[in-house]
Amino acid sequence: MDLENQKRVKEFAEEFGPENVVVMLGAAEGEAAGLAAETVTAGDPTYAGPLTGVQLGLQVYHACEPQVKEEFDAGVYDEQIGMMEMVLDVDDIVGEMSSIREQFCKY
Repeated sequence: MDLENQKRVKEFAEEFGPENVVVMLGAAEGEAAGLAAETVTAGDPTYAGPLTGVQLGLQVYHACEPQVKEEFDAGVYDEQIGMMEMVLDVDDIVGEMSSIREQFCKY
């Protein structure tokens, strides 16, 4: 997650309260999604951005996770995400995201 997005997430958490912020990711690989999820929950693991040492514990999901997918209109989901979902390792992404939430999410 780039430094500007870290700053924006931190500002939203401060403005609205971390219990009211949900982060939605769309990374193409489980490892990349996991790194971004760790950043908004446990703090920036690279020690380079505004979330270094900041444990927000935010709720974080990937757009391809089943519980997120069911919230979208099926036609819109298929049009916007369906093609990518066919080439992604969705099981790997779901595993990474579930692990991060179990370890670090507070809300």
